[in-house]
Amino acid sequence: QVQLVESGGGLVQAGDSLRLSCAASGRTFNNYPMGWFRQAPGKEREFVAAIRWSGDNTYYADSVKGRFTISRDNAKNTVYLQMNSLKPEDTAVYYCAAAARPYGSSRTYLEQSMNYNYWGQGTQVTVSS
Repeated sequence: QVQLVESGGGLVQAGDSLRLSCAASGRTFNNYPMGWFRQAPGKEREFVAAIRWSGDNTYYADSVKGRFTISRDNAKNTVYLQMNSLKPEDTAVYYCAAAARPYGSSRTYLEQSMNYNYWGQGTQVTVSS
């Protein structure tokens, strides 16, 4: 059984930091790109960040570049999202996902949610002002 479980969300104030974790089980995703997406109420799911299988390349949405950092620990089959300088507009449910194709590195490919075939249930991040 393949499962992705996000954790680390919560209620914070603007300017605070959170570290989200996504633990995978049932399958090793070491050779698959991983991504983070988010969805706010009434809005479409949007791309946040992605990381190549080796962790040597990362991609970020313009809205989070310079504030968020995606990383992975393949030994733990886990991907992280370090979120700094949080803003109220970052409020959303954050989802981690595993790409459908191994070794992918194209930004345009990884920005599209349709190219991920495993998803977690999400963790709520709420940023107050």
